Amino acid sequence: MKKRVILAYSGGLDTSVIVRWLTDRGFEVITYTADVGQGEELDEIPQKAKASGAVEAIVDDIKEEFARDYCLPLMRSGALYEGRYTLLSALSRPLISKKLVELAHKYDAHYVAHGSTGKGNDQVRFET
Repeated sequence: MKKRVILAYSGGLDTSVIVRWLTDRGFEVITYTADVGQGEELDEIPQKAKASGAVEAIVDDIKEEFARDYCLPLMRSGALYEGRYTLLSALSRPLISKKLVELAHKYDAHYVAHGSTGKGNDQVRFET
């Protein structure tokens, strides 16, 4: 039986290559894309993920949960980076991680993964 991976998937080059890399190594990949209101067109994401080798591609509208449970508390606290930036992108990572773990349980996956590179801080946000 193939080991299953739930991959946080943006549809970009890095995560598309990761899908192929994992499938070439015998993993079954299910991609997860969170719609947190980023304004990007997400309709083509499932097709792109499957073309890269994913067996299933999930796009999940989590805008309401993100706004209610993450953004509003942040805004109420007045937390800003350098006194002017709301950190909403960084704030979405814990919720996306939570959803990845929920899906890992649902699909009996062995691993969760992301495609964040060392250029920014996202790899730290996903892994802590």
